[in-house]
Amino acid sequence: MPGPLAPKPIDRILDEAGQGGTPLARTLSAFGLGCIGVGATIGAGIFVLTGTAAAHYAGPGLVISFLLGGFASACVGLCYAELSAMIPVPGSTYTYAYATLGRLAAWIIGWDLVLEFAMAAATVAVGWSGYAQSLLADLGLRLPEALAAAPGVGGLVNLPAAGIVLALSLLLIAGNRRAAGANAGLVALKVAIILAFIVVGAWHVTPSLWSPLVPANTGTFGEFGWSGVLRGAGVVFFAFIGFETVATAAGETREPRRDLPAGLLGALLVTTLLYVAVAAVLTGLVPYRDLAVADPIAKAIDAIGLGAFAILIKLGALVGLTTATLTALYGQTRIFYAMARDRLLPEAFAQVHRGTRTPALSQGLTGLATALVAGFVPIEVLGELVSIGTLLAFTLVCAALLLLRRREPGRARPFRVPRAPLVAGLGILACLALMASLPADTWLRLGVWLALGLAIYAAYGRARAAPAREG
Repeated sequence: MPGPLAPKPIDRILDEAGQGGTPLARTLSAFGLGCIGVGATIGAGIFVLTGTAAAHYAGPGLVISFLLGGFASACVGLCYAELSAMIPVPGSTYTYAYATLGRLAAWIIGWDLVLEFAMAAATVAVGWSGYAQSLLADLGLRLPEALAAAPGVGGLVNLPAAGIVLALSLLLIAGNRRAAGANAGLVALKVAIILAFIVVGAWHVTPSLWSPLVPANTGTFGEFGWSGVLRGAGVVFFAFIGFETVATAAGETREPRRDLPAGLLGALLVTTLLYVAVAAVLTGLVPYRDLAVADPIAKAIDAIGLGAFAILIKLGALVGLTTATLTALYGQTRIFYAMARDRLLPEAFAQVHRGTRTPALSQGLTGLATALVAGFVPIEVLGELVSIGTLLAFTLVCAALLLLRRREPGRARPFRVPRAPLVAGLGILACLALMASLPADTWLRLGVWLALGLAIYAAYGRARAAPAREG
């Protein structure tokens, strides 16, 4: 019987993906995948964390932080494109880890992906709550303080954040086609509103707010100066999380070998261009020290004083955060689906509803747990956890590409990364550098999270997965 460090053959992964139970519905095209990528990526990173990163870490140098994050994402995105086209099954990074490093590494990275997807959904939902409350305030309505924020930041529970998670979970349970259609429409509206913010804001920027581009260091590593730009890149890297959600949709794509790379790389290109433009306009409208708020773009529009346009931008932010929450919840259940098929999780997470052909039970349980996190955990803690968890996953994806190029050079690759050793190597170095820039307590939380995951594996996954490996 293969041990926990034995890689799972790719041919077996492909064979098992077509066996047993009700299959997932293959309804997604390249355009639909691109919408998933853009919908997942443009969310809290651009509408929420831009303000935090500018105020506390990078100042106007936030533009450079986004460029650094975009470079790292491009290297990783190319690796995802090759792997997803070569192994077009649900599971994304979890599956690639199983194919290269074995069951134990697959479990660790699958557990880590909970930080990337479920925690990301909770983080974006908290941002959604901030914009929703800002919009309600414009209409003269306010929630009681106890229901408006998590404990520790002035409230008892963030009710809007928990509510949006539950509502979107119900939409996903209803069916993939319905959710994808809603997502595509919301993405188009979101991009249009962001472009409007860029164009209108560009006419009102104050260039002096960009000087100095990189404020002097405060004496603490990561607070302004070039170390702050680097730390800002590590924090706003959260803004790029989402393009890899496309890879989790491999089991529901019509022509995965062709459409997955196109959807994934297209989403990454669109979002990087929008991020850099928004960062420049935002720091040119409001002094960077004043951007430490939950709704920085709304604050920038209020500074312009355009009245009705401010309401439109806040609606756009709500739309953007809605799609980001929706796709993060979607991606998490597809990771759980792959892990449950390997019996590393209870089989209930792999059950597909015969009517909707979605993992309905898994979606409901994931939505409930995520709603609790969104309602009771502050956004600063969530954002840093998501960033470090994703960077770890991205590092492994680049390493997996290098390992498979060496082990199986003759395997068909519908998409090939040009100069793969250089691109994957740069991706690994960039991700490790961004991880090193994050605060020590973030590393501590990651260590505790992974230790918890190993304990669950030892108590549950190790014994149950063994029979599934015997064939």
